[in-house]
Parts: sequence; C-alpha cells; structure tokens
Amino acid sequence: MKFIHTSDWHLGRSLCNHPLLDDQAHVLRQIADYAQQHQADALVIAGDVYDRAVPPAGAVRLLNDFLNRMHELNIPVVIIPGNHDSADRLGFAAIPLNTSGVHIIADYEQMLQPVIVKTQAGLLYFHGIPYTDPIQARVFAQEPIDSYEQAHRYLIERIARNKPAQGVHVLISHCFLAGSQESESERPLAVGGADQVPAALFEGFSYVALGHLHGPQAFRQGRIRYSGSPLKYSFSEEKHKKGVLLVDIDQDGVAAATALPLYPLHDVRTIEGKLDELVRAAQTDAHCDDYLLARLTDDHAILDPMGKLRAVYPNLLQMEKPQLYQDDTAPLMSAARLRRDEFSLFSDFFEQVSGQPMTQAQRAAMQDVVDNVLKREA
Repeated sequence: MKFIHTSDWHLGRSLCNHPLLDDQAHVLRQIADYAQQHQADALVIAGDVYDRAVPPAGAVRLLNDFLNRMHELNIPVVIIPGNHDSADRLGFAAIPLNTSGVHIIADYEQMLQPVIVKTQAGLLYFHGIPYTDPIQARVFAQEPIDSYEQAHRYLIERIARNKPAQGVHVLISHCFLAGSQESESERPLAVGGADQVPAALFEGFSYVALGHLHGPQAFRQGRIRYSGSPLKYSFSEEKHKKGVLLVDIDQDGVAAATALPLYPLHDVRTIEGKLDELVRAAQTDAHCDDYLLARLTDDHAILDPMGKLRAVYPNLLQMEKPQLYQDDTAPLMSAARLRRDEFSLFSDFFEQVSGQPMTQAQRAAMQDVVDNVLKREA
C-alpha cells in the first residue's frame, strides 16, 4: 500500500512581497504526476494548505484544480488543517465531499472516524488530528490541559480507543516534534519550547505523517517524518531539498519512505560579492531568473545598486550590505555625542557606514554642504 505524504503548501503565499501562485501551480502539477506515476492509493496533506485563514481567490482555485485532478485519477486525498488554516473554512462541506474522495478532518468529531482506503494489500486507516492548541483541547475535553504535549496525548488516546485492531494505521498531525529543526518561515506555535510534542506519544502507528516544519526530517527509524514544504518560502530554506514522500507500507505495517524531488520554476538562493563582480557573473549564470538575495561586500557607497542588479537578475528580491549594520559590540551614542554639530555627526555616520574616515576632499565638500544648509535655514 502506497501513499504520497506532503504538507505546508501555503497556497497564496508570497516571498518578499512577490506572489508565488504560478510557482505553486508548477509544483502541484508535479505532485499530481507523481501520484499517478506511482499509482498511489492516497495522498495526504498534513496541514497548512493555505497560507492564511482567509485565502485569496487564486489560492482557492489552485486547490480546486488539484482536487479535480485527484478526482479524475480516482486517488483519495486526506487533509488536516494546520495553524495557518481556518479549520472551519477548510472543512466546509467535508461530509458530502467524503463521497467524492476528498476527506477533510477538520474537527474532533471527524477525528474519531478514520478514513479507510481499500488497497490491494488490505485496509489502510488514516487518523488525522486537526491542528490544535491547549485551549482548544481543554474546551473539547473539559479537562485541565495546559500544554501541547498534554493536548496531543489526550487526542491520541481518544484515537487509540476507537482504532480498529485490524489493518494498517497512519496518523497525520501538524505539530512541532521535540528535537526538530525549524526555519525562519514557520510561524511559532508558542514561545520558549512550550509547543514541543515528544515522539514517544506516536507509538502504535505504522507511520506518522507530520506537517508544520518546512525542512524534511525523519525520526524513530523513519517511522515519523516531516515531508517539508514543496517550495522554499524563505532564504533560510535555500539549502533544503524540497519534495514529497512516497510511503510504502507492507502488510506487517513496516513503512519505508522515498523522497521524490520537486523542481521549482525559480530556485531561491543567495549571491554574494562586489557589485561589479555580480553583474559580470550574471552573463554566464544560466539561472539568473532565480529568486535572489544579493549580499554586497562593497565597502563604499553605491548609487542604485538594486536597480543595477535587477537589470541582470530580474527576480532579485532582497539586498543586504553588511557594512551598513552597526557592530553590536560598539557602545551606544551618548547624549553628549548626539549634541555635537551637524558636520561631526555626519562624519561619525560616514565612518560607521563605510568603515573608514572621509578623505580631505570629502570633508571639504561635506563642510560646504552643511554651511550652505545652515545659511539657508538662518
């Protein structure tokens, strides 16, 4: 029995205010092709289908197109909401959709009814926990639940009590597993590590399909996995290998997962060097249309560096010039220094930005500018 494990699509997301719907459509077509190619018995989306609770119309159309394709292929889709989704909106018409092969586990009552998929090797049971926080679990359970760990323990125990003895069982959850590696593009569930859930809670399932973290990761001999997001959603993810997981489970419940790579329309990466060097490098860069962060190492002022780089790198999204950042170890300006004259303040500013004092010619030119401004103000 085989299924595709994917998560964290974040449909409708942008990168540095650049919309990514075309990029998302490109990888979703690849996911559908993989499901068809490998004759998957089902496809799992482990939360964060959308990037926000009220998704834009284009994101809804994109999900609709994907689900229509799965319906044509007769491949069931099992979905849980993540922390970015609105469970109520995502779960609209969930019960009638079940008959069409789209199974959305959006509340705790649906959670107690597993999605059963008949395969040539036997019955495959999917148990989904919609994203939950301690308050939601406490209201549902009417018990003193104060942490994500307690919430997951309670919900998993409820699932276990209703779990049939026969068949192969897969759990789907959207959470922060203790010991996982996060990236900058994930929204924290809580502060200070209070959102972490221990892997020991997930015993009793052949495979645990997780969502929330954007880097693919495996635990407990590969039985518990994050598939990762299908696209790089921040420059902190530029080293990630994006894809989906093809999970194969035998009749004894032993699971093996194979990573299937996804190829983006535009990669996300960082380029670094002096402005002139980067402009020259673009002439031989076969992927100059990637989404780029440029880190300039020039130690002098540059007129319109963003414009010059975008002329050769059309999808440059962000630029950094480390020399502009004040050394954190430098003492803060005292009130006495702030009361200095305009020319002295500019001299300090110039030295902090460029890392060197002004030349005599620069000092003379700046002094003329300051004198003229002061005369006009007087």
